Amino acid sequence: MLPAAGDLLKQDFKIKKQPSKTYLLKDGRIRGHIEGLEAVRQNVYCILNTERFDHIIYSWNFGVELNQLYGKTAGVIQSKIKKRIKEALLQDDRILSVEAFSFIQKGKILSVTFIVSTETGALSIEKEVVLHV
Repeated sequence: MLPAAGDLLKQDFKIKKQPSKTYLLKDGRIRGHIEGLEAVRQNVYCILNTERFDHIIYSWNFGVELNQLYGKTAGVIQSKIKKRIKEALLQDDRILSVEAFSFIQKGKILSVTFIVSTETGALSIEKEVVLHV
């Protein structure tokens, strides 16, 4: 006999979180394993250095859309890059928030610095974007 729908709701279910252990990638080679905050740091690096929709090996949820910003003025980039970085990084369920953006322009390079808050701590991240002014 099959259980009634109400019986299924009475059971206790526990959602078990998957570990964030992954391979340490260094110099194009696997150099061991990392987990926790360092695994998130490596994933943030990979996301920010992969253009979304350009590589069929990745899901459309992976990567950031920066190609359309190249050649724009610093003001346009600053107004759009926050949203694009947040949107890209918040796809990772270990990341709780992306905030405290600051911008420094040095010639044709715009450096974007921000804080990534995770379940295990916070990371300070920097990404550079080329300007054509």
